[in-house]
This record gives sequence, structure tokens and C-alpha cells, in this order.
Amino acid sequence: MIIANMIKKKRRIAVICTAIFLTPFFQIAFAQIDLLDGLEDEKGPVYTKATFKTSRIINGHSIENPAAGVLDFRISHRFNTIENGAYDLFGLDGATLRLGFEYGVNDRLMIGLGRSTYQKAYDGFLKYKVLRQQTGRKNIPFSVSLFSSTAVSTLKWQYPDRKNYFSSRMAYSHQLLIARKFSSSTSIQLTPTLVHYNLVQKKEYKHDVFAIGIGGRQKLSKRVSFNAEYFFVLPNQINKENTNSLSFGFDIETGGHVFQLLFTNSMAMIEKGFIGETKGDWLKGRIRFGFNLSRVFTLVDKKE
Repeated sequence: MIIANMIKKKRRIAVICTAIFLTPFFQIAFAQIDLLDGLEDEKGPVYTKATFKTSRIINGHSIENPAAGVLDFRISHRFNTIENGAYDLFGLDGATLRLGFEYGVNDRLMIGLGRSTYQKAYDGFLKYKVLRQQTGRKNIPFSVSLFSSTAVSTLKWQYPDRKNYFSSRMAYSHQLLIARKFSSSTSIQLTPTLVHYNLVQKKEYKHDVFAIGIGGRQKLSKRVSFNAEYFFVLPNQINKENTNSLSFGFDIETGGHVFQLLFTNSMAMIEKGFIGETKGDWLKGRIRFGFNLSRVFTLVDKKE
């Protein structure tokens, strides 16, 4: 019994000594865990990237902006309708063109300027990211941007002998871009829109035209995606002969270029045109083949 009691006492002493000896190591370990947790907090939110490949879905703007300090030079073509077949080489005998420059002022704000052969129009716009889809300390399930543009037609006056006002050439577009990237392959965007025309052709046409756009992207491979876009104009606002804009296209990424091949019933590539002035009917073959070409240049390296 005496020997057994001595052994138990020695075991207790050994356990106490071991605990005393290991305590500093446990303190250091827990301190390291706390430090790692702090670093995790400092990392901040994880933002969703590449909801769409460029700043356009097809005709309409996407949630994307050029990176800060990056200039995006865009060339867009819409050929004539394919309804005349081989006689017009399926529309390739004629084309509408827009040249544009878009610049990322910072991570949230972009500005852009463009000139179209459609109505010889000049346009300028601003787009600002209000919310960005993210995970982490804050979970925001979608991205939101505000878009506002001004367009001015420079066509010669139809009736030059009467008094004409420069303001009659102006139109304004305002959009709320709401997008979500559901997976690495699938993205959807809703685009509530208001287009204001200073001058309309008839009294029954509205100066303020409301529309809702929906667009999506489905990635097919590492460098190719399929895009679709539709703008529904609310009834009794514009010429009844006009139609809603419907477009399909493929984004092809090649290095610094993004090349988009598309089919659309819209001639115009600015909001006041393809939303409120589209006349093509898909069922009658009034479809236009076209493309968008995007080439980016880094003007200011923000990492320097």
C-alpha cells in the first residue's frame, strides 16, 4: 500500500510538472490562432470577378467596368439585315459603325465617349458601381451599378426653314444595372431603364420611355461564352411599328482582345436607339449580323 501511494504521488507530481511546462506553449499556440483570425478579418471581403467579360452584354451595358487606369477602345459594327440574301451578301454590303473610348477612373467609376454613324450621333456616359457582389465579413448576393448617358444627333435638320432648337437633338438614358454571378459559368442581369427624348415625332409618343432589360451569360469554355439580351418597352409609349430589341452573341477572348460575334434586330448601339427606335422583326428576317471588338490599354499602373 505504501509503495502504491508513493507511485500515485509521483504521477500527480509528474502531471503537474508537465502541465506547468506545457502552459507557455499552449499560450503561444492560442496567441497564433488569435493572430490568424485577426489576419483573416483584415483580408476583408472577397469580391466576385468577371460577372461578364466586358462592359457590354451585347448592345446594353453590363455591370463590368474597365480596371482603374485602363482605356478600352471599342469598335462595333452592325451590318444590314439578312433578308435580301446573297444579293446584299446577307447584309455585309452595308454597315452601321460606332467607335468608342471607355476609361476606368477608379475601381468604381468609368466614363465613356463614342460616335456612331447612326444619326451621326455622339454619346457620353458615366457608370458607377454602387454595390459589388461579395462574400466574407459581408455577404452581398448581387452587384448594382448606376448608368447615365447623353446622346446628341448631328443630322441635318429635316425642316431647316423653321425654327429649330439644339435641345431637340438631345436624348438621355438612365439605368439601374442589377447583376448576379450564380456560378463560374452563369450570370444574369436585370436593367430597369428610362430613356428621355427631348423631341418626339408625334404627340401620342412619350417623351419618357420606360423599359426593362434582361441579359445573361453562359460560359461554354475557358475563352468562349454565349450571351443573350432582351429589352421590353412598356406598351403605348413609342411608335407601334417599332419592336423590342433582341440579341444573341458569342464572346471570344483572345489575349488583350474580346471579340463578340452577334445577331440582333437593332441597328443602333446607343440606348436611345436600340431601346426606343428598333424596327427589325426577327420573324421577317430583319436580323443583323454584327460584332463588338474590345482592346484594352493600361495607361496608369495603379500598382506603381
